[in-house]
Amino acid sequence: MVRQPVTVNGVTRWKDMDVDGVAAAETRESKGVILRQEIGDVLRSIRQAEGRTLRDVSHDARVSLGYLSEVERGQKEASSELLASICSALDVPLSTMLSQVAERIATAEGLQVPDTVPTEFQREFGGGVVPDRVPDNLTREELARSGS
Repeated sequence: MVRQPVTVNGVTRWKDMDVDGVAAAETRESKGVILRQEIGDVLRSIRQAEGRTLRDVSHDARVSLGYLSEVERGQKEASSELLASICSALDVPLSTMLSQVAERIATAEGLQVPDTVPTEFQREFGGGVVPDRVPDNLTREELARSGS
């Protein structure tokens, strides 16, 4: 094991390296997924997909631009209230954002996440009738009424 200087963004730190020059941390088991980083990555990707700026979203979410930036970079743990406010500003349901985070974590853990619940499970455990196909002209309101 050899300690070598590594400079990132003008900051030099010492890292333990193997004889081959591979960082010692990379040879050990990978560290677990950090939830705040995954949440931040998903929020940033949603914001960028909408073509919105940090300033715009921070204004709509009523959070400081610096704090939103830290949340997106995974440096701050956002409260559930703050996440709800950010999602509202992005016009995306909190559940949708969290499901994207869950999919990313499952992928990082090596799990395969199905896109939908298989029809067999819906029929067996859903307690209701599962149609083979949803009509193309069915509106959200009609779908909501049919579920109640």
